[in-house]
Amino acid sequence: MNQSNESKRVVKFDTSTGGNSEKHASHAGTSELQRMAVTKGEKTFKKYDESDDGFVIARKRTPIEEQVLERVQNAEQIVDALPEDSLDVPKISPFLPEFLKDAIFVGHLVTDLDSVAGAIGAAALYGGQPALASDINSETQFAIDYWKVDLPPKLEDLLMENPTADICLVDHQQTSQMNPSINVDQIVGVIDHHALQSKTIVTDKPIYIDIRPWGSMSTIIAHTFLTHNRRPSVSVAGMLLCAILSDTLNLQGPTTTEWDRLIVAVLADIARVDDIQLLATQQFKAKSKELASLSAHALVNGDSKTFSFEADGFTGDIAFAVVETTDDDAILEKVEELFPEMVASKREKNVQCLFLAVVNIVKLKSQLLLCGPTEEALATAAFGGAISEDGLLMDLGNRVSRKKDFIPVITRTIKNGWSKPADLKRGLSTISLDKLGHLEVDPNDPQNKIQRIGSLLSPQKSDDSSKMMVDNEEEKKDSN
Repeated sequence: MNQSNESKRVVKFDTSTGGNSEKHASHAGTSELQRMAVTKGEKTFKKYDESDDGFVIARKRTPIEEQVLERVQNAEQIVDALPEDSLDVPKISPFLPEFLKDAIFVGHLVTDLDSVAGAIGAAALYGGQPALASDINSETQFAIDYWKVDLPPKLEDLLMENPTADICLVDHQQTSQMNPSINVDQIVGVIDHHALQSKTIVTDKPIYIDIRPWGSMSTIIAHTFLTHNRRPSVSVAGMLLCAILSDTLNLQGPTTTEWDRLIVAVLADIARVDDIQLLATQQFKAKSKELASLSAHALVNGDSKTFSFEADGFTGDIAFAVVETTDDDAILEKVEELFPEMVASKREKNVQCLFLAVVNIVKLKSQLLLCGPTEEALATAAFGGAISEDGLLMDLGNRVSRKKDFIPVITRTIKNGWSKPADLKRGLSTISLDKLGHLEVDPNDPQNKIQRIGSLLSPQKSDDSSKMMVDNEEEKKDSN
């Protein structure tokens, strides 16, 4: 959302913190990272927690933080060059179509954050009115509330007031994704980042087209602000930032480009975001409220953090993903989809263990998904919960917090000498990576759902054929 859409963390069993906690002068999403800096030799981490018995858990910089940090200097230079008041911009500037002024900017049906934020940003940039094509989802509501932005009116209401209003489509250009109240003859522009396919609109007159192969339509709007020497407001910058994080899976999705990464750093600075990882995590939790819209890949990687352990009995990385929900049954019904994704993600991230905890935030209980024998062995030693007959689920009881309940227990177990049993059987993660499929964006899904294609563990394959292919792979491993 490449990510390994995870946060990389390292566990150290000592109490020295060292480091320089001086806060960076600018934001760019990294002030909190620098304030909590912990130095270990020549490496710098971020303090994650400190246990009752005194050892410090200091996390490595997350992928988002790493990518933003790499671009902080460029982002600062860009932001410093922008005027504080856009009214001071000289009249001579790159082309900005006058006919988009006063147009209605609207996204696709089953509207998502990129559609809404893009419409809000485009309206602010070009001087028009944002509109909603349909009801918003929980993630979009989070961004609206977080940045204190007025919810745009519904398109139908605006067209009742002005039936002949000009319309600019954002984040789509296919008739199948258009609000049915739109008359194609009223379309004056398209701003999008999707492929042109068979149902792309056809117009009788030339219109403004801005389609770029970037990870988010909101990246295009933000880039246009910058190329016209315009500074978006804090709220608009924040909405665009959240939209890019959403569409690119926190800059780790397969559609992410260098432009997305740079623009995120710029917008984080303008929006005065101190901790970009915290913002991304809060946004994912809001998105998780609508589980039906999330793919297995998004669930396994959306809020995944990796911890590096160095102990006598075990050295390696453990990825620990969490999905918080009010309806854990809806998640657990997807085990057949989640299991192959966990196996593939484990191989892609090159970790020794990968866990996924499904936390019911109402009943305050959790289930732990296990994708192999190593996970089962470590979880049994750490938590001791009852395991389902198929070996895929462990009952974690009332443990609900990764920071307080999960990672400290695993850390203590490893610190106290746990090691992988010598007689442990092989797991499915020994299957070669090319047999576990690849990620693709569904071109027909307006929300750009990312799914894994071609895995031999896919539930679409028959159990017999999958088992046969798995057995063959195991034989190859044993013969090497």
